[in-house]
Amino acid sequence: MLIRINKAMNDKDRDKGFTLVELLVVIIIIGILAAIAIPAFLKQREKAWASAVTSDLKNASIAAESFATEHNGTFEKLTDAELKANGYNATADVTVAVGTGPTTTYTLTGKHANLGTAVWTYSSATGVITKTP
Repeated sequence: MLIRINKAMNDKDRDKGFTLVELLVVIIIIGILAAIAIPAFLKQREKAWASAVTSDLKNASIAAESFATEHNGTFEKLTDAELKANGYNATADVTVAVGTGPTTTYTLTGKHANLGTAVWTYSSATGVITKTP
């Protein structure tokens, strides 16, 4: 009886570990999950970059309005430097440029370095941000 128990315990010790087939199946499953997840992750990064541009345009518009309160309500001499002087801090890889129209309105255009030719435009006349591909 003790010999049989001893033999059964020794056989258990020999069967530790995974077979090559089991390891290959796990690697294939991980590869399939990665193939599904990576494109979704890349799309989320693009959305985050676009959100950074719109956020910067909103922040720049607040700085522009601050500039106007100090200059009798006009945007006549509004520049990129004036935006920074009034509290606008750019996000990395985002560029915002000022375009002035009549003295009572202005436009802001924003781009992200990683989004190619997409441009967002803020118009003070409408208060709307629009995207052009």
